[in-house]
Amino acid sequence: MAHELILGALNDFITGETLPDTLDERARQEIARFLVEQKGYEKSDISARVKIPLEVDGDTGISIIDYLVSIRSKGVMAVVFGPGSLVTRERAAVTAAMLAAPFIIPYVVVTNGKDAEFMDTHTGKVIGYGFESIISRQEMINRIAGLEFTIVEEKRRKKAERILFTLDVLTRRECDEFTCTRC
Repeated sequence: MAHELILGALNDFITGETLPDTLDERARQEIARFLVEQKGYEKSDISARVKIPLEVDGDTGISIIDYLVSIRSKGVMAVVFGPGSLVTRERAAVTAAMLAAPFIIPYVVVTNGKDAEFMDTHTGKVIGYGFESIISRQEMINRIAGLEFTIVEEKRRKKAERILFTLDVLTRRECDEFTCTRC
């Protein structure tokens, strides 16, 4: 965002890419380290900054999933970071997990870097609280055969796109506009 304080540059833990060093980016990097070092995911399992292009009524925007975790070439878990309250990000995160692939990504993590909710995307329910509730790579491998990879039909996809556009793109634009007028 345009109003974040840039403290320099840092190297992305997953990709090695040089990124602006902000407090939010530092939190994202800690999340990536946690997934690899504590939960056993491999860097190659994790895609960073996955863009979801959106178009609603001729207006376009992009929503971003911070990390998309894949096992056996299947997206199994989306991780969405945002500072502040987790509950306010649940709907947008679940909707993003519905739109990031042709099928619904089964799990989504909503986190502010200090706390986390582990959610079932199909039901939208929180099934675990805290970082320790995020399942490990081995557990994900054990579960993958039983996971549901439902294709999102076009009508539902369009509704989800409208929801995500409103909750993410329009909200971000409004926040940026409000912040910039206060500079």
